[in-house]
Amino acid sequence: MTFEQLIKNALQTRELALAPFSNFRVGAVLVTKDDQLYRGCNIETSSFGLTICAERVAIFKAISEGAREFKSIFIASDADRFTPPCGACRQVLWELAGNIEVFMIDCFGNYQKSMMQELLPFGFDKSYLIT
Repeated sequence: MTFEQLIKNALQTRELALAPFSNFRVGAVLVTKDDQLYRGCNIETSSFGLTICAERVAIFKAISEGAREFKSIFIASDADRFTPPCGACRQVLWELAGNIEVFMIDCFGNYQKSMMQELLPFGFDKSYLIT
């Protein structure tokens, strides 16, 4: 899949979001090292704490299907500016995917690239746990 197709795929995945409360739709496409794609969209419930972000849906789907090595994630929102992953998603992405490329896509299809380490400097992971 070309870079432009990945952007388009993330924008299309955003359309699948269930966001009746915030009206803020997000779509994510996670790309593995062997170019497999895992898509996710945000899903809201009336119990706001049980809402889940697009990025976590994508990575949990990938992990649950056996994927373990990732290279990038494409995140598209309804905003007219680049929307970074929330703090919880940054932590999950850092811990489960590492220092991957993060492409943030606005509603017009423009993008900005960052590395996960830039978005979560000094990220906490298993290396800090005492064993």
